[in-house]
Amino acid sequence: MRKLLTPTIFVLLFALLACPAPSSAQIAVGVAIHIGPPALPVYTQPPCPTEGYLWTPGYWAYGPAGYYWVPGVWVAPPQVGFLWTPGYWGFAGGIYGWHGGYWGPHVGFYGGLNYGFGYGGVGFVGGHWGGGGFIYNSAVLNVGVGFHNTYVDRTVINNTTIVNNHVSFNGPGGVAARPTPQEQAYEHENHVQPTANQLAHEHTASQDRSQLASTNGGHPGTMAMDSVNGHRFNQQGHAANSEVGARAENQQQRIANGVHNGQMSPSQAAKVEGHEANINHQIATDRRANGGKLTPVEKKNINQKQNNASRQIYNDKHDGKNPPKK
Repeated sequence: MRKLLTPTIFVLLFALLACPAPSSAQIAVGVAIHIGPPALPVYTQPPCPTEGYLWTPGYWAYGPAGYYWVPGVWVAPPQVGFLWTPGYWGFAGGIYGWHGGYWGPHVGFYGGLNYGFGYGGVGFVGGHWGGGGFIYNSAVLNVGVGFHNTYVDRTVINNTTIVNNHVSFNGPGGVAARPTPQEQAYEHENHVQPTANQLAHEHTASQDRSQLASTNGGHPGTMAMDSVNGHRFNQQGHAANSEVGARAENQQQRIANGVHNGQMSPSQAAKVEGHEANINHQIATDRRANGGKLTPVEKKNINQKQNNASRQIYNDKHDGKNPPKK
């Protein structure tokens, strides 16, 4: 196995060499390495959790330990009317350079890569904005149950591209694509950088060693997520095998049952979800810091947080009367 080289910072000159479509917003400084990313994996998209969320495809990022997979995820756009242009790797002059994604009124050039789910290499065919909301093409996107702003257009599906093209970079040996005149025009539009949630999502993936290509051989355990810090899904679209993920699934079911049986109001359920999300995040962070195990002190702290959350929920339901015993 070839050893991954330490990434080096490169300036605009290298970025321009590696990028067929220069963008002043995201490629002035980046990462330059000499080994290409693994092929783009094929995976099932989880259902969209909330109307108005947009899909951002998964991608291979690079860190001190090499390439790692950032799961595809549904996210809230920074503003109505904006679409996501995925980032991509470009290869030129013996260097692989990353060109980060961005938000804007149109989808620009993303290297001609087929990320799937409406991002087939040029533009985006998974839906469009209209009437103040996003309208989903359910022939391309998994919108889940209960969505109203949907339509079906199967003519945009390119089966040949989907089957044959999983190359992960643009340039010699990869996808030989150049930006169209329209995409070049989009480069000059007002762009917004990835949201704080997207940056946090990438950081979380960078801390998970199971997402490293050197560990998973190009087949990460978590391929996609329904939201940032949400449910994890494997290649087949099933819940990823993790204790935190299973705990979150069980808690979601308990919350739904509580609302259905009248034991808690929707606002109380939302508060429970917030408590649980914080606890699950703390568990995941502690496990990563200790090689997958919680120390006795961490277990005690987590139990205390769970007890405090339960006590707060009880007080909310009973107006602070007759609090449960410690």
